[in-house]
Amino acid sequence: MIIKKFVGKNEEEATSLAKKDLGENLVIMNVRKVKAKPPFAFLKSKRVEVTAAIEEEDPAMVRIRKIARAQDSAQSKAANTPESVTAKPAQETSGTAQQVSSSAPLTSVGISPDEKSKSIEEKLDNLQNMLEKKLGTGEGAKLSEKPVQTPVEKPVAEKAVVQPQEPDRETSRFLRLLYNTMIDNDIDEKYVNELVSNADKAGKPGAKLDHYLSAVYQKMILRFGKADGISEPAGKGPVVVFFIGPTGVGKTTTIAKVASSLSVNDKKKVALLTTDTYRIAAADQLRTYASILEVPFRVIYSEDELLIACDDFRDCDYILVDTAGHSHKSEELLARQKAYMACLPETFTKQCFLVVSATTKYKDLKKIVDNYKTVSDFQLIFTKLDETSTLGSLYNIRCYSESPIAFVTCGQNVPDDIETFNAQRIVKQLLGGE
Repeated sequence: MIIKKFVGKNEEEATSLAKKDLGENLVIMNVRKVKAKPPFAFLKSKRVEVTAAIEEEDPAMVRIRKIARAQDSAQSKAANTPESVTAKPAQETSGTAQQVSSSAPLTSVGISPDEKSKSIEEKLDNLQNMLEKKLGTGEGAKLSEKPVQTPVEKPVAEKAVVQPQEPDRETSRFLRLLYNTMIDNDIDEKYVNELVSNADKAGKPGAKLDHYLSAVYQKMILRFGKADGISEPAGKGPVVVFFIGPTGVGKTTTIAKVASSLSVNDKKKVALLTTDTYRIAAADQLRTYASILEVPFRVIYSEDELLIACDDFRDCDYILVDTAGHSHKSEELLARQKAYMACLPETFTKQCFLVVSATTKYKDLKKIVDNYKTVSDFQLIFTKLDETSTLGSLYNIRCYSESPIAFVTCGQNVPDDIETFNAQRIVKQLLGGE
């Protein structure tokens, strides 16, 4: 993995610099404002620092990283002068509390020596402090005695021949704390084992605890990735966006939020259609939103009417289509939705979003995803984040479906309670942060 930081006048400029260096497949891990350094700091405007990461799979790059680490190690030994020794922080003393609170440098290519000295807690805010308090108050000792392992590994107790030293026991407690924290947040045990096992393998003798925390955090951020969101109009006609999903997840309200954002905030021309002729007053709800936004609205009863409506609203930028919510087990209604999407010619840009609730059980979410995969490829929208205390289902379904999460909603207010999915914020919560 390559991690680099880029500074620009704003987030867009810094992100652009990151894409030029790392390519379009990068993942933004952190964004923060940077104060100007003295002297004359008050005369300089604040700048934005973007931390970007990209998976490194090229064997040649792996060899380069090994050489770079060897050179850094040699330079570090050569620079081990009395002055550098006295400059070391006082926290680097023995003892459990000092080991937990010390900062481990990120071992990635492209980070300057000054940046290496920064603690990972700058990215995770209060996350590491929370974990430190749990360890310091003895909560780590109360954790389940079940050893952290992958299905292909033997328990730690079977491998150990010699009693582990204190740092190893502290690392084991820390990893078990991470393990139980993710399990408590309803992340599936399969993915938790994978994350903890990878972090354990990435560790080295003498590695600080935040090195393991960083490994888990970075892996989850990269796994979430970034969704495309709603496409920009190509200029040859409107983008037709279908919203599908089971009943009761909030599709109609979500469409109203998206339509309001596009129409009011982005000044785009939007039309609303609904194929939901099954629920009583379903069309009236969307018609009310259309009236408030002063955008065209139409009820669709067949594929031919959908074609006519898309042609009538060809001057719009977006046509948002609300579909009937129903049981994902109904093959007849799934086939009906598939027919609506298939009837549009290739001259139209089509997108599909599967709307699901964060309160739905993971087992049911897997069945929903499997059945709607037969309708179309899709991006995910998770609703009702404010109605659940655990968000593990977001990570579970991202890993299971391989479909990116585009938006999340957390309330009924239109258009405020919707936002682009923020992987950093969700991962911090999944790891126990506020």
